[in-house]
Amino acid sequence: MSGLSHSWQGPEPRSFLHGIHPAGHKEYSHKLAIERMPFVGELVLHLSQHIGAPARPIVAVGDRVERGQRVADPGGFVSVGLHAPATGTIKAIEKRLHPNGKLLDAIVLETDPFASQRLLAAAPFDPAAVTASEMVERMQLGGLVGLGGAAFPSHVKASVPKGKEVKAVVINGVECEPFLTCDHRLMVERPQDVIRGTRILMQSVGADRGYIGVEINKPDAIEALAAAASDGVVVQPLKVKYPQGAEKQLIKAIFGDEVPEGGLPLDLELVVNNVGTMAALADLVDRGAPLIERVVTVTGPAIKQPKNLLVPLGTPISAVIERCGGLTPSVKQVILGGPMTGMAQKSLDVPVVKGTSGIVCLDSVEVATREEYPCIRCGRCVEACPLFLNPARLAQIVKYEKVDLFEDYHLMTCFECSSCSFVCPSAIPLVQYMRMGKAMLRKHKAHKR
Repeated sequence: MSGLSHSWQGPEPRSFLHGIHPAGHKEYSHKLAIERMPFVGELVLHLSQHIGAPARPIVAVGDRVERGQRVADPGGFVSVGLHAPATGTIKAIEKRLHPNGKLLDAIVLETDPFASQRLLAAAPFDPAAVTASEMVERMQLGGLVGLGGAAFPSHVKASVPKGKEVKAVVINGVECEPFLTCDHRLMVERPQDVIRGTRILMQSVGADRGYIGVEINKPDAIEALAAAASDGVVVQPLKVKYPQGAEKQLIKAIFGDEVPEGGLPLDLELVVNNVGTMAALADLVDRGAPLIERVVTVTGPAIKQPKNLLVPLGTPISAVIERCGGLTPSVKQVILGGPMTGMAQKSLDVPVVKGTSGIVCLDSVEVATREEYPCIRCGRCVEACPLFLNPARLAQIVKYEKVDLFEDYHLMTCFECSSCSFVCPSAIPLVQYMRMGKAMLRKHKAHKR
């Protein structure tokens, strides 16, 4: 990975099998301290900012709300609360463009330019004084989700079913996606909070050990976390490889164990979370602060001033880009998230949501398209796939709509990391075929029911 030191002098780093080594491009922002993004006049808070059921509004147009006040309740167990990132007035509850390209329900908040924007209703609490079920409820109402990009509700992972136990929590500090450095900066600048959140989660799920996996291209983060770590928490250096931040690959790298196909880390008595989520958990417990803002990396060759910004949720992408000096004339594409798994945007009017880890601004060099050629059966996609699938074969059966073979070739196991597409010399959009195939299979099963 370019621009970073690999002069690792510590214990032998670990890794998983297969995977790829894309250029890191971390040099744009990995040394830039986190800055706070100012509040803008209007925040758009989508009710769907997480995996699961949308949140349910509990405010009405015209209501005045305080910063940190809950404005929507969870819409089910796999759902979380939503809070006002700023003091202001509810302007509308209507459909607005979401980063996923759809028009979805949102609460529109007009911020008060004269408010102090303090967390007036904050209620810290002692995690040792609450039960495990009470901690799960507080995490859910506090809006905590995985901040690595997937935005899976954190309380679901912390809810250990009867008959199951958790022996260790695994914290993901890998950040293997090219360009992104928000987790890196968080580990360097707030290591005590990452460790604090880890200890709180360990206590809640009954684990006696915690492991924080960090790739060795972040030696300052490893050093900071190791200095802050307490008994029972281990900082595990990892080799630089993509997609090591995926749950199954992270577990394989640290422990050498494999999560069964169709299984969960809990099957290995593990719970996996992100370093950003751990810092947010510490904020919830020690400051009474729900999830109302997150660190976003604004980077790439087509942004004038790359930054790592602490951004209030609901802030328009256009305002964040403007804060960074604007786009260069060479810009060709803006991606939310990383370039491997993120989503290119058709509009800059969409807001920052809980899963927005980065705003990657690319030029014509980075987004140059290649002509697609027939598969040459080279096997590079097979060697790259971290799940040992055969992407070329899968693409063929999807192309010819052989739905009855999809599950035989474990299509639904694919988590769309794009490693296969990255290495394909024929420029076949393999990961797009995987997405098409999953949609076909869901439709096929729905018709059978």
